[in-house]
Amino acid sequence: MDGPVPGRTEVLDQLKKLWNVVSEHEIGPGDGGLVAELARHFGSPPHQMAVLTEDFANHRYVDGDIALAELAARDPEHRAIGVGGGEARYHHNLSDMIQPLGVGFGGGRWPLAQVDYANIATGPDSERACLAYGIRLFEYAGTPVAVLLRKANPSRGRSSATMEVLCPEQSVAARLLDELRELSLQRSVLRGQVISFAGSGYEQSEEGVTFVPRPTLPADQVILPDGVLSRVLDHVVGIADHAEVLARHGQHLKRGVLLYGPPGSGKTHTVRHLLSVTQRHTVVLLAGETLRFVGLAAKLARAMQPAIVVLEDCDLIAEDRDMSYGAKPLLFEVLDAMDGLDADADVTFLLTTNRVEAMERALSQRPGRVDLAVEVPLPDDGGRLALLRLYAPPGAFSDEVLAQTAARIQGTTASFSKELIRRSVLAAATAGQEPGDGHLRTATEVILADGDRLSRALLGVASPEAESDGAGHQGPDPGIFQLL
Repeated sequence: MDGPVPGRTEVLDQLKKLWNVVSEHEIGPGDGGLVAELARHFGSPPHQMAVLTEDFANHRYVDGDIALAELAARDPEHRAIGVGGGEARYHHNLSDMIQPLGVGFGGGRWPLAQVDYANIATGPDSERACLAYGIRLFEYAGTPVAVLLRKANPSRGRSSATMEVLCPEQSVAARLLDELRELSLQRSVLRGQVISFAGSGYEQSEEGVTFVPRPTLPADQVILPDGVLSRVLDHVVGIADHAEVLARHGQHLKRGVLLYGPPGSGKTHTVRHLLSVTQRHTVVLLAGETLRFVGLAAKLARAMQPAIVVLEDCDLIAEDRDMSYGAKPLLFEVLDAMDGLDADADVTFLLTTNRVEAMERALSQRPGRVDLAVEVPLPDDGGRLALLRLYAPPGAFSDEVLAQTAARIQGTTASFSKELIRRSVLAAATAGQEPGDGHLRTATEVILADGDRLSRALLGVASPEAESDGAGHQGPDPGIFQLL
C-alpha cells in the first residue's frame, strides 16, 4: 500500500507522549523497584544524573564501608536498600540499572531486596559485618546522594571493589569521594596492625590480607651482644619518636635496616621485640613469595605511617627473577620499592638475611637504600649462659652446671639452648623427678653425641670449620611467621 496509513502518525505521537509520562511522571509512594525508589529519594528521574565511580583494592574494603557508614550517619534520615535481580545484578553498573522502564537493563528489571552483608576481618580477633552489595541513601552538603558499594568478586569479573555515586551535582559527588578517601585512611582498620599478604587464589591479586597478632617480647628476653639491640632500637624507634624535629630540620625519615647473621642467632627475636615496642606502627610482613608484593607494601606503609615493612630472608630472592619485570632479580625490585618512597615518609624497611654475601651486589648497585647494617652473631659464652638461664625453670639447675653447659655448647644457637633445656625437663619427667643438674648433664651428653649430629644441625650448631672462622652453620631459620 502506497503512502502512510491513515491515523498512524497520530497514534505514534500519542504513544511517544505516553512513554514520556511513564518514564518521567512523579512516582507515587506505592510504586516499587530501584528506579522508583531512587526517584523518590531525588525527586526526579535518576537516569538524568551522572554516576561517578571509584575503584579501590579489596583489602581496603572495610575501610571504605566504615567511612561510608560514618558519612551517611550524619543524615538522621539515611537508609540502606538492597537490589534484587539475581546473578545479573553483579554484572551491571549503577548507570545501567537506573535507566527508565523498558530501556536496556533498566529499572523494571531491578526490584528492591535485602542488603547483602559480609563478615570481614578487622583484626586478629575481630570482624565487621560490612555492606557487601547495597546502596546507601542520604543527604550530603544539602544534596541527596545514593552510593552503591560492592565488594570485589573476581569470579564475576570484578577484580576491585567499587563505589558508584549518583548525585544531581557532580561537584558534590567529587567532594563526597574526596572525604570518603580521607575518612577511610583515618579510620583504617589496618592502622597500627601487623599484617601479611596471603595468597587469594587469583594470581597477582592484592586482595588477601591476614592480620597477625602483635608479639609481646620484653627486652630482657632478647639475648644479644652488648649494644646490638640498642643500635637497632635507636634507628627504628628513635627516628620515629623524633620525626617532627628531624623533618623540621630537613632530615629524611625513611630508613633501611639490615640484620644479618647465621640462622638462630637472634634476628627474628630482634624483629619480634621491635614489633612489640612499636605499638603505633603499622607493620607489613613479607617473606617468600609474598616479597613480590613489596610495591603494594610500600604504598600501604606510606599511607599508614608510621610503618615498618619487614622483608625476611632477602638472600633467598637475590637471584630469583620476577617475570613481571623481565630478567631483573626480585631483590632489585625490593630495593627499588624502598627508593620509591619520599624521604619524609616515616617508614622503616627492616631486612633480614642469613647470607649477606648473596646481597652484596644488589646493595652496592643500589646505594643508600640500607643506612644501617647490624650483625647478629651466634651467642658467645655469656650469651649462651643467659639463654640457658632464660629457658630453665627457676631454681632447677645450679649456676655452676649452667656455666659448664654454656662452655660445652660453643657455636650453638638460641634454639639449641631452648631445646637442651626442654630435653632436660623431659628426662626428669620421664623419671618421675624434678629437673636437676643430672638431667641437664645427661641431656647435654646425648645431644652432643655423634648419633645426634642431624638434630644438632637442625637446631643450628656451627660446624667445626665454621667455628674456626667465626661463621655459623647455615641451617634452617624458623622465620618470623612461625614465631609470631
